[in-house]
Amino acid sequence: LMNWLHVFVQNSLLTGVYPASPSSWLVVVVATIGTRYVKMDPSLGIIDYIRSAIPRSCMSFRSRTLLSATLFATGVWVTGILAVRYSLRALLCYHGWMFEPHGSTRIRTRIWATLVKIFSGRHPMLYSFQTCLPHLPVPSVEDTLHRYLESVRPLLNDLQYKRMEALTIQFKHQTAPRLQKYLLLKSWWATNYVSDWWEEYVYLRSRTPIMVNSNYYAMDLLYIIPSSVQAARAGNTVHAMLLYRRKLDREEIKPMMALKLVPMCSNQVERMFNTTRIPGLETGTVKQSALVYIYNKAVFVDCMLYSLSLVKLDILQKQKRIKIITSYIKYERKGSVRISLSCRIPWAKARSEFFSHGKNKISLTAIERAAFFMTLDDEEQAYDKENPTTLDSYAKSLLHGKCFDRWFDKSFTFIVFKNGKLGINTEHSWADAPVIGHLWEFVLATDCFELSYTESGHCKGEMNKKLPPPQRLQWDLPEECKEMIQQSYKVAKALADDVNFCCFPFMSFGKGMIKRFKTSPDAFIQIALQLAHFRDKGAFCLTYESSMTRLFRDGRTETVRSCTNETCAFVQAMLDTHKTDKERLSLFRKASEKHQYLYRLAMTGAGIDRHLFCLYVVSKFLGVHSPFLNQVLAEPWALSTSQTPQQQTSLFNLSKYPDYVSSGGGFGPVAEDGYGVSYIIVGEDLITFHISSKYSSPETDSHRFAKNIQQAMMDLKTLQESSRVKPKN
Repeated sequence: LMNWLHVFVQNSLLTGVYPASPSSWLVVVVATIGTRYVKMDPSLGIIDYIRSAIPRSCMSFRSRTLLSATLFATGVWVTGILAVRYSLRALLCYHGWMFEPHGSTRIRTRIWATLVKIFSGRHPMLYSFQTCLPHLPVPSVEDTLHRYLESVRPLLNDLQYKRMEALTIQFKHQTAPRLQKYLLLKSWWATNYVSDWWEEYVYLRSRTPIMVNSNYYAMDLLYIIPSSVQAARAGNTVHAMLLYRRKLDREEIKPMMALKLVPMCSNQVERMFNTTRIPGLETGTVKQSALVYIYNKAVFVDCMLYSLSLVKLDILQKQKRIKIITSYIKYERKGSVRISLSCRIPWAKARSEFFSHGKNKISLTAIERAAFFMTLDDEEQAYDKENPTTLDSYAKSLLHGKCFDRWFDKSFTFIVFKNGKLGINTEHSWADAPVIGHLWEFVLATDCFELSYTESGHCKGEMNKKLPPPQRLQWDLPEECKEMIQQSYKVAKALADDVNFCCFPFMSFGKGMIKRFKTSPDAFIQIALQLAHFRDKGAFCLTYESSMTRLFRDGRTETVRSCTNETCAFVQAMLDTHKTDKERLSLFRKASEKHQYLYRLAMTGAGIDRHLFCLYVVSKFLGVHSPFLNQVLAEPWALSTSQTPQQQTSLFNLSKYPDYVSSGGGFGPVAEDGYGVSYIIVGEDLITFHISSKYSSPETDSHRFAKNIQQAMMDLKTLQESSRVKPKN
């Protein structure tokens, strides 16, 4: 505890004075005192004034002079720190660098980049830039409404568009000004005018099961399984997680930087460990345990088939490196019950009535205070090149498992399969995918390249034979509680069985070829998705692409509405046999440029949907009825997409280890008759897609959509190559 307090105080001091350092304070003090000895007064009389205010009876003239000079120097030092911080915040408000053409940088931006480097200091810690990050700006109502109408134009016929235009105009002149004033007022005192409402109303107040509907997953390496011994793989990766947690506690993880220059918010990282989503009848909460670190024993929850066991993994100090030995992991299956309470209201009632006292409270507290939840799964999962559908089963297992062998309320559930394959299931309210992705990259890289295994696949290190056996959690569940659990399980099982997954690695080409076409890889894929969706359903739809707003303090996500007028014009041209490739290519360029422009707007706080969402929340607070906002918030996202970030840590050298590529991750369908599509662009020649839909919808089929995506990708490639073929004379 004392060691942790020492680290906490030290980190707080270093972060509090950044970009300065305690040694710089000493330099300023010594320099100021030195000027007094050469009979100079840099304070212009302030030091003498401070000295005169100090009672003479307390100390000598010389001591009072030293103290007053020290106080003056400290004031100058603190003022300098504040000046640098406010200057850096002002610099970070500039986002013109994002909108400049690729390969050309204006002089103004170069000067800006130089100043940012100067004011950013050296060797920042994880939270060094938090107070320097600008607040998320509130867009003007006029800009938001203009972009909204533009985004829905390709989805509505003329009559529908005129009706929507009339609602927009009415809202703009009658309702919006009042709502906007309250939103601006909030933005003045809140660090972020969106994030707290987004967490509460989108996640915590949702009453649907978070399994499938909210939680998302990440897979292991696509081709590699470093060890097929389940316990060994669990031991090494848990050890890697604790190494990451140690770095996190000590703030030794470097803050994420856009273009290695612009800092991004690190706030979400704080709740990675010892965090649980607590259900409530009306709204839930995210609770982080006060437990900071366990030095001699790490406590995890092992949820096997029909069992909940408290597993203690030995941590040995050897050669100044912690070793985790997992030989004591045991599977206990007899006399257990299935814990499945995914529905929020029944779970909240059961937690209050049956898990608030006695054995149940002790066991539940052990789970909720744990660093994370670990499942040793009794199934085998892996990618088989001869049978690509194995990825579908892998994805479904990570997303929902058997519905009772994942603790979906934990910040994340770490899953180790019988054959050593890994995965992770993440609760969504506390953080977004890039945050857990950073941890996941560190864990996989540390496991493969630093910890490694013996030739037989076991952990390196020696076992402590004095370890006590695992302690099984005790439960006392009355029949009424078991009945609630069984009913919840039926709901969860039906939800899980309805998920139709198709995951496939697209290997025909990757970002290397796309960049040779002078096109953004993300824009290329998004346009391909629009072409695939139109072929799949014969219509365009409202499309969600997730973008981050972490350039601002406490920033989370914003929506990029990828179905634009330009993209729709291109898709229609691709299906029009009378259009030439030259015409199609011209439309493709316009669609790509428009998509990149919208993505940049979203990242710089000028998106549409978060602003409209907050205006809607204000309207509910004030009791203001708005047909326009009701219509906007009711529109379903029939195509929800997201790009999985990768190589955030630069720990993987794909040129040296080309087989160590990530499989990415995915999520469940957002709309009943829609698709959820996640993709990860790995290296130069691989893009892995994760597609989800519902069997119950006659309009969707994940495998059919996957074929349409592959065809669309190849068609775009053929189109791009046609422009590079010189006509014969």
